[in-house]
Amino acid sequence: MTFRKILAAYDGSNHSEKALNQAISLAKTEPYASLTVIHVYQLPSYIIGEALVALPANMVNEFFERAKKVVKKAEDKIKDLPRASVVFKEGNAARTILEYAEEHNCDLIVIGSRGLGAFQEFFLGSVSHNVVQNAKTSVMVVK
Repeated sequence: MTFRKILAAYDGSNHSEKALNQAISLAKTEPYASLTVIHVYQLPSYIIGEALVALPANMVNEFFERAKKVVKKAEDKIKDLPRASVVFKEGNAARTILEYAEEHNCDLIVIGSRGLGAFQEFFLGSVSHNVVQNAKTSVMVVK
């Protein structure tokens, strides 16, 4: 199967490193394939009673600085690919990945598996599980 528009989800974790390496390999084998690496960060929110508590500015800055470092690492990994780019988004990871893939007609999403057990996944869910269940295109989950 040939993939022309590959979207790789990347958060800097070991599983996402492996997924990005796999996406890079796929992009190199297809002469006209493009690779977009998407990094989605989400600021944690705390709800106490009926109130949403905002994070202090220094914590917001820390999250944003960490996200920028992850993006820079991704940019370094793809710098030699002619049709590759990195997208930096804020929001719910699974929803943002799915929306981006659909809006840009990606024909493959490559994502790392966190390796959650069935019990944890039932309660917590995982980004990769959500993407696999709701994607309208092919998904490759890399362990």
